[in-house]
Amino acid sequence: MGTLQGLHHVKLPVSDVARSRDWYERVLGFTVVIEFVEDDVVMGLALRDPSGSVQLALRHDASRAAALSGFDPIALAVPTRAGVEQWRQRFDDLGQAHGGIVSGHAGGAVLVGLHDPDGIEIRLYAD
Repeated sequence: MGTLQGLHHVKLPVSDVARSRDWYERVLGFTVVIEFVEDDVVMGLALRDPSGSVQLALRHDASRAAALSGFDPIALAVPTRAGVEQWRQRFDDLGQAHGGIVSGHAGGAVLVGLHDPDGIEIRLYAD
């Protein structure tokens, strides 16, 4: 059996690709690296964070996006607890609502309550 090296990317459903693109770029600093165009319409995106270590895909699928609203399928790793605090400050500066920083199960710092335009929760976590 072969070995696994980690996650290649995570794909999330979205109801509005352009609106989600703006949010993931503006709030989390992702950059679009591929647009998936079907019948002259952008139906999906591949994005990468500035470090190049996190890859995310967004795909137009309004019903699945609605079904995930309020759920937290992703916890993005932050190298330090101080880094989580820096993200909290960034979100505050942007006027982006979030639920603040709480203690994780392993004693780390977790920023909760950050929701994308479809209400899907994205958490930021440091051990």
